[in-house]
Amino acid sequence: MAASGTFGCPHRPALPGLEEFTGQVLHAADYRSPAPFTGRRVVVVGAGNSAVQIAVELAETARVTLATRGPVKFVAQRALSRDLHFWLTRTGLDTAPLGRFLSRPPAQPVLDDGRYRAALAAGQPELRPLFTGAGGTKLVWPDGQREEVDAIVLATGYRPDLPYLARLDGALDAEGEPRHREGLATNVPGLAFVGLEWQRSLSSNSLRGVGRDAERIAWRLAAPLARR
Repeated sequence: MAASGTFGCPHRPALPGLEEFTGQVLHAADYRSPAPFTGRRVVVVGAGNSAVQIAVELAETARVTLATRGPVKFVAQRALSRDLHFWLTRTGLDTAPLGRFLSRPPAQPVLDDGRYRAALAAGQPELRPLFTGAGGTKLVWPDGQREEVDAIVLATGYRPDLPYLARLDGALDAEGEPRHREGLATNVPGLAFVGLEWQRSLSSNSLRGVGRDAERIAWRLAAPLARR
């Protein structure tokens, strides 16, 4: 059972001109606090929770742009005096076995109590489409503007960390993603996964859901052995 989860490998996408950028580039996994960026020009790439939270925090001490491929989508953190996760559990959406119907995990909206939407509306941080190129320490924006930038923070998510399965024929696809159905490998008998995003349900890669999936997978692996 490969139980190394979803968050072991920071994803650094091939962004336009990123290889030519000579300023500081770091992933959100390496971000700790806004202090080192005080007074600097920073671009945060991404439209998810980490991207928005980091960008808003940095905007208190730096000049920040949140660069995204598409719009930032928000969902209220609380509804009817209850946290969103309460409603996900109460309605059954948290455990609904929808993973089998998804070819790729959907983008997660930004959970917001109102402050993040307000910060973006106020331009703290500024919201812009993704840059189209780079050269030296300058980024090129879609309108042709070239701007000096000190640092880029890639809040671009994670991928499963499964290099130990690379030589196991059929375990992974060409992009290194596991081939599975609800956690059971489709091409390698006896192989299973735990902790993958939307492995079986919305909560599969979270602390509240991984134990449930692990129990189910363990039972399914053991059942054929019991019949021998």
